[in-house]
This record gives sequence, structure tokens and C-alpha cells, in this order.
Amino acid sequence: MSADSHSHDQNMSPRKLFYLALGSVGVVYGDIGTSPLYAFREALKPVAADGLTRFEVISVVSLMIWALTIIVTIKYVLLLLRADNEGEGGTLSLLALLLKTANGHTALLMMLGLVGAALFLGDAMITPALSVLSAVEGLKLVAPQLSSYIVPISVAILAVLFAVQSRGTGTMARYFGPITALWFIVLAVVGISHISDDFGILAAFNPYYAVSFLMHEGFFGVIVLGAVFLTLTGAEALYADLGHFGRRPIQWAWFVLVFPALTLNYLGQGALVLGNPHAMTDPFYLMFPKWALLPAVILATAATIIASQAVITGAFSLIRQAINLGFLPRMEILFTSETNTGQIFVPSVNLLLFLGVIFLVISFGSSDSLSTAYGISVTGAMVVTSIMAFEFVRVRWNWSVLTATAVLAPLFVLEMIFLGANLIKIHDGGYIPVMIATAFVVVMWTWRRGSALLMEKTRHTDIPLASFISSIERKSDHSPAHVPGTAIFLTSDPESAPAALLHNLKHNHVLHDKNVILTIRTVNKPRVPSADRYKVEQISERFSRVELLFGFMESQNVSQALATLRKTGLKFDIMSTSFYLGRRKLVPDAKSGMPYWQDRLYIALANAAANPSDYFRLPANRVVELGSHVII
Repeated sequence: MSADSHSHDQNMSPRKLFYLALGSVGVVYGDIGTSPLYAFREALKPVAADGLTRFEVISVVSLMIWALTIIVTIKYVLLLLRADNEGEGGTLSLLALLLKTANGHTALLMMLGLVGAALFLGDAMITPALSVLSAVEGLKLVAPQLSSYIVPISVAILAVLFAVQSRGTGTMARYFGPITALWFIVLAVVGISHISDDFGILAAFNPYYAVSFLMHEGFFGVIVLGAVFLTLTGAEALYADLGHFGRRPIQWAWFVLVFPALTLNYLGQGALVLGNPHAMTDPFYLMFPKWALLPAVILATAATIIASQAVITGAFSLIRQAINLGFLPRMEILFTSETNTGQIFVPSVNLLLFLGVIFLVISFGSSDSLSTAYGISVTGAMVVTSIMAFEFVRVRWNWSVLTATAVLAPLFVLEMIFLGANLIKIHDGGYIPVMIATAFVVVMWTWRRGSALLMEKTRHTDIPLASFISSIERKSDHSPAHVPGTAIFLTSDPESAPAALLHNLKHNHVLHDKNVILTIRTVNKPRVPSADRYKVEQISERFSRVELLFGFMESQNVSQALATLRKTGLKFDIMSTSFYLGRRKLVPDAKSGMPYWQDRLYIALANAAANPSDYFRLPANRVVELGSHVII
């Protein structure tokens, strides 16, 4: 952790630590907290065909407890939460940090980052569908006549959830922590109440059962392992949400509440099945007495909605990071809070997620069917994170290759076994997350590659800015007319004359009294302090060059940044300032560096990109756009 964030974590008051830990329970642990609804039930199915044995039930619970201990506790809570980019976590934060020190393998790191991000987005589609379906299915026990309405009810709940995204979740979010904390308390209490059904379940703490089961069951053991992995869904959120809560609150919430509650609940489900093998049909809901079933279903539904909300919010945040790092075109980003810039709404992503989630609910129809599609995206993301963590500990923590291998190789091998176990389910629906992730990778790689090629092509025709200014300011009869005010020309290359400036001179034959060449850059860290936001260079009496720097977690509000800049001495009146933007009409070329289909995809993405004046928050009535044709 950076020195500042580490000391901030250490100096946190107990009161603040409590509230942040409570908040993290709702946002960070919502997904992993809903796993008991379906994980144990699905893990028992492969071995239940020939009748369950006592050894098999204890072994499955043992696998779950030790998976939570090794993967979540050791890898994420104790190790990865310390691998941050100035307090921010997640695949793209880690990628941005590693790109600063990439030694010859930038392309590999970038591809790993893209794959990890794409798998997370696939997870963001499957999690709401699976979680809400599994919660609503509890109605079958309360009112069997409602069984045929499970899918419509789930669709209605999800439709409302996605519909309210544009209103922001700030007001609701304050209830997320307490509701989810109540959920975990209920998990623990109902688990404890059933451990006495068969105290033999406590043998699950012995790793002998987990290891012995895998050694003796062979192929069935691998299939069970794929289902056991459902207990770990949401572990990546621990790391991705690091910047929202800080390391200590997330760790405290895990050790004090979440881990004990999950462990007790799985032990309770195991003891229930040992005492009554018929309970394996739905061990979670059958732990509750009949009078408590309806409240349990309502609380479970609330918990799954909160878990889904956390994943959706995470997807919005990841998309913003991807846009700012140059992996996706600009998209319309709406801010749902005046005080918290982290609360954002991305309409296009919300619609895409909604359509994907509804398709999954309707096409799979039950949590049983959908659980087979789950796992691949989560395990894949974990494997990617482990590979990137290996590079991180070597480069940033100066670990030797031997030390890094000794610590991370066992985790990597275990995750590869989990991934292999989930790949077996690829024909049963496991292809869904693979297809979703592949589509996202293709889109992000196409945008990154296409943007690089476009810059390369336009660079050949660019005029160096210094020579252009020199020639334009020489006294001549053909000098352009001078007009009052300031013109700001946005460009990605501060060394070349912006296309909009050249077009303005060519068609309008005018030059403003003040001309600012403005470049907006995203740096490989989450946020940039206000004092370091800008760099100003006076080139001549009429021309100056300004560079605005933003972190990949920040909104790129250019109007606000320029207002700050005026206070430091750069004189211009915003009401007599015009912003000039170059708009390119892209034409595909079969001889370019990308295949024709990829050219078409890149052009489609470019055409769908948000208007730069909206994205950079420029004053709408002060923007002038000048177009040109570019063959790519």
C-alpha cells in the first residue's frame, strides 16, 4: 500500500472503522454472501446419484471451508489487499500500475488485464440472474402453487433494479450494510441451530476429508470441485472495491462477521443433510422452520438484490477505468451524486447488462441450470489476478522469483484445478461466460489497436506545432484576420498542429487573440492532486500549450479544471472562449493493419462514442466541431 493510504488505514478511528466495515459488508460481500443459497446443494448433486455417504457430505463441507480459507482469506484478504495502486484495487488498477514498470512484456500484461476485465463483466451478467433466481425459488417451499411464476417474478425484480440505476443508489446504499449484516447474522444463527443435528460435521475442519475425497473420487471429485467453487463467487469484489473502503475495514468485516457466518452456515447445511438425507433437495431453505420461511425468502431476495447492485456498480466503475485507460470509446457517463464521484451511471452499459441478465434468466429458467454456466468467469478472473500478482510482488515489493513462486504457485495451481473443474461444464452452459468475455476482449483490443493505428496514420500528415506557429506569426500580406477571444483546440498530440486549428484557418481565415492547444491525459494512477492537474507552456504571445492530467478513476471535467487554471494566472473569459474539436469520418481500408471486419467494428465503436463535448463536460454553447475524412 502507498505510504499515505497505509497511514490513513492505521490512524482510522474505531467508529469510522466500524461504519466502513459495515458498509463493506453490503457492497464487497453481498455476492459471496448469497452463495449458501445454492453452492452446497449443487456440490452434492454429482455424488448423490448412488446415495450420499457420511464421508461425502463431510468432505464437501470440508472442501468449502478450506476453499474459503485458502483462496479468499490467504490470497485476497491477507495478500492482494496489500497490492494496491495508491489505494485502488482491481484488475485494471493493477494493470495500470504494472504498465509503469513493464519490461518488454507490455502486450502480455495488457492482454491479461483485458481478459480479467472481460471476465468480470461476464460475471456482472450472471451474478444478478443466478442470485435473484435462487432467492425467489424459495417461494416453491412457501407456496408451491407459485412455482410457475418464479421466472416472471425474477424478471420483474431485475427490471426494477436496472430501472432505478439512473436515480443513483446513494439513499438506498446506506441500508445495504445493515441489511446484509442482518443476512450474515441469520446465516450464522440458522447454521448453529442445525450443527447439533449431527456434531460429526465438525470433522469438516480437518483438511484430510477434502484431500482424501479428491484422491478417491477421481472424475466425480473434479465435478464436485467445480460446484464447490460457487462458494467463492464475489471474491474478486474484495479486491476491486478496495478503494471504496480501505484494507482494514474489509479485513475486519471478513474475519469478524462474513467468514464465521459462511462457515457456520455450511456446517449447518451439512449437519442437516447428515441427519436427513432428503434435505439435500434444498438444504438452505429447509434449515428454516415453516413460520420463518417467508421472512427468509424476503431477506434472501433483498440480499441478492444488494449483491446484484454491487456487481452492477462495479461494472460501471470498471467501464470508466477502461475508457480512461484507452480500452473503450468514450461513453455517456452520468453522475448520480453531487458529492461522491464514484456514484456513476453508464446508460449503454446498464442496457447491455439488463438485456444479458434477462436473456440468461429466461433461457436457463432456474438456478440449477444457470449454476452450470457460473464459475468459469470467476475462476478465469482469479487465475489472471494471480499471474499479475506474481509480476506485482516481484517488481513493486522486490520479491525474488523463488519467493514469489513459493507463495503464489500453490494458489495458482489450486485455481487452475478449479478452472479445469469448471471447464468440464462448458457444454452445459459454461460457454456463455466464455462467449461474453471473448466478445468484450475483442471489442477492447480492437479499440486499443485501432486507436494506435489511427494515430500512426494521422501522424504522417501532421504539421509540427512549432514550425506551424513560426510560419503563421511571420508578418505577411496573407496573415489571417485576428478576432478577439480565446480558442481552445483539443488534441491528443501536443507536438502537432491540431486538425481543427488547420481547418479553421483554411475555411474561416481567422486566428483568435489567444490560442490554447489542450491535451487531456490519463495517468496510471487513480487520482491526480489538484496542484498537479495541469502543465502550462507559453509557446508565443498568441499560443500556449496546456496539458490536463486525470487519474483513471476520475471524471474528466475539463470546464472545472480550466476554471481552476484561470485562478493560477492563465487569463481567458469562459464566455468569450470557443472550444474547437476535430471530428473524423472514418473510412475502412482493406490494406490497413487490421482485418476488414475489425475495421468495421472499430468504425462502429467510434460512431457510437459519446460526444467529446459531453464527455469532457464542455459548455455546450461554446463548442465548434470541424470534420475530416480519414482512411483506416
